[in-house]
Amino acid sequence: MDVDYHRELLGQLQWHWKSQLRPRLDGLTDAEYFWEPVDGCWSIRPREGGGFSCDWAPTEPSQPPVTTIAWRLAHISVLVLGLRAATHFEGISQQEYGNRLQTMDWPGTAADGLAALDDAYDRWVTGVTSWGEKGLAEECGEAEGPWARHPRATLVLHINREVIHHGAEIATLRDLYRTSNAAEPGSISAKS
Repeated sequence: MDVDYHRELLGQLQWHWKSQLRPRLDGLTDAEYFWEPVDGCWSIRPREGGGFSCDWAPTEPSQPPVTTIAWRLAHISVLVLGLRAATHFEGISQQEYGNRLQTMDWPGTAADGLAALDDAYDRWVTGVTSWGEKGLAEECGEAEGPWARHPRATLVLHINREVIHHGAEIATLRDLYRTSNAAEPGSISAKS
């Protein structure tokens, strides 16, 4: 049997996006976006002087913090899809992208977070589509550091896993928000 792995790999992400993840994000409110189910969550926060920044640490803490939907959406849009679209299809080096992260204005509303997610998804899918079947067998290249010599198909599988995994976390946070007393009117505010 002939298998079009390019179509299969793209189809997996596109099906998940259209049938599960993106519909699950419909109606996302700012209250949900910033909801912190426990103390010490990582989130997107107002920056002194305007705009928003993202909580992070240079090395992952030994006990990773719980994150908000805002943080998870930004992780997918900026670091999973956006970084790869920029470094593989837009001619931006990892170092340049990393420098941009230090000063960028992170999505400060649910609508902005979803718009950033949609944009990053579209850029990634357009780029992977351009590789075609043969392009999946080519090496990832220096943009992937220690995985540079791995085939691009390995990268596409990794990105699919990341989007599915973090999307499921967001869906779970939405379920917890919906079933908690946090969803009651007046009980939530974005923490700063």
